Amino acid sequence: MLRRLLPLLILALGVAAFLWLRATRPETPSVTPEERRWRVETLAATLSPQAPVLPLYGEITAPDLLTVTAPLAGRIAERPVREGQRVAEGERLVALDDADVMPPLRQAEAEVADREAQVENERVRHASDLEAVARERELVANARRQLERTRSLRTRNLAAASDLDAARNELARARVTLAARERAIAEHPARLRGLEAGLERARATLAAARRDAERSRVEAPFDGIVTRLRVAPGDQVAARSELLSVYPERGLELRAHIPGRHQEELLAALAREQRLVASDGQGARFVLEGLAGEGDPAGTEAIFRLEAGGERLRPGSHVAVSLARPAVPQSLAVPYSALYGNDALYRMSEANRMQRLAVTLHGEVLRDGERWALVSGEALVDGDRVIVTHLPNAMQGLLVESERQAGAERDDEKDEKDEKDEGEGQGDPEAAS
Repeated sequence: MLRRLLPLLILALGVAAFLWLRATRPETPSVTPEERRWRVETLAATLSPQAPVLPLYGEITAPDLLTVTAPLAGRIAERPVREGQRVAEGERLVALDDADVMPPLRQAEAEVADREAQVENERVRHASDLEAVARERELVANARRQLERTRSLRTRNLAAASDLDAARNELARARVTLAARERAIAEHPARLRGLEAGLERARATLAAARRDAERSRVEAPFDGIVTRLRVAPGDQVAARSELLSVYPERGLELRAHIPGRHQEELLAALAREQRLVASDGQGARFVLEGLAGEGDPAGTEAIFRLEAGGERLRPGSHVAVSLARPAVPQSLAVPYSALYGNDALYRMSEANRMQRLAVTLHGEVLRDGERWALVSGEALVDGDRVIVTHLPNAMQGLLVESERQAGAERDDEKDEKDEKDEGEGQGDPEAAS
């Protein structure tokens, strides 16, 4: 009987032990699911008028570049300058040999003197013709009276026929001489005009020779820099061949291509006489003067005048600059990581949730050497905490926390732990000792 009850007793004891253990087991704390917080960096929004910058790349030009050419063929007597040398106004640049310059000048002077003598001789001759024509008219009248007397004597057989012929010949000769004199007087104005025209040509040739003589010695017309040297002392050059060039040091310009979408904005600013400045970050400052007269479908060239700096710049060099465009009111500069597309960003709400805001991208600005996006939007207000961390899963209402908040919580936890450790150390005498 006992053998039959023993297994049942053991089973009953086991069930009783299980029930006791179950009844006395510790309570498992309930776990409440917590939404994940995405850690982000934020930027406090401060709206203000800001000018977006337009990156440009252009070429330095010298619109007032002066090219010196040889006025006539000759030998280079002196060239005291070198390539890239700075020269002052009035400083000698190049000169031709006087042995090549003076002969044409002397020849032109002699030609003028000869023409002046011819004009004076014609006037004297004309005055003489005027005096002689009166006497020749008297001779014609005398010859006519002599012919009449001889003819009267011949009719009375008091003169020979040869005498009558001689009188007739004398009258004819007198008339021929008078006609020649009168023709010379009549032709005088035309001859005088021809001689005076020749004199003017000679004087023009002399003026050109004097001009070439003056141009054979070239001085700098302004303070500038010498470039494009083509000759050396002793070289033989042809007329109108290039010798060297010089450009004013402060007359440089920058020509940069402006995209078509910005042309209207820049033209409107120029019409308002607004000053737009571009800089290269190395001290050179350029002022927008206007746009070129021609362009292409992609845009046109903008012309910038060098206003300050740029001592290292030379015509032909290429420069990257940033043009400050007209300012955008109530705008905000943010890192490009804050943008989603080109028309949206997120701010952190009071409940630490992401809120999507529609914005307009106006360009970019420089912040400590970095390029930031310049945006504006009707919903943007001062004090907004703009999220600058780019989240791939960004969405409206996503729970986030700022790095500043997370850092403050870590500091609080560390302080609490330090205080707890300090309290435990004071309660344990051995630990304190």
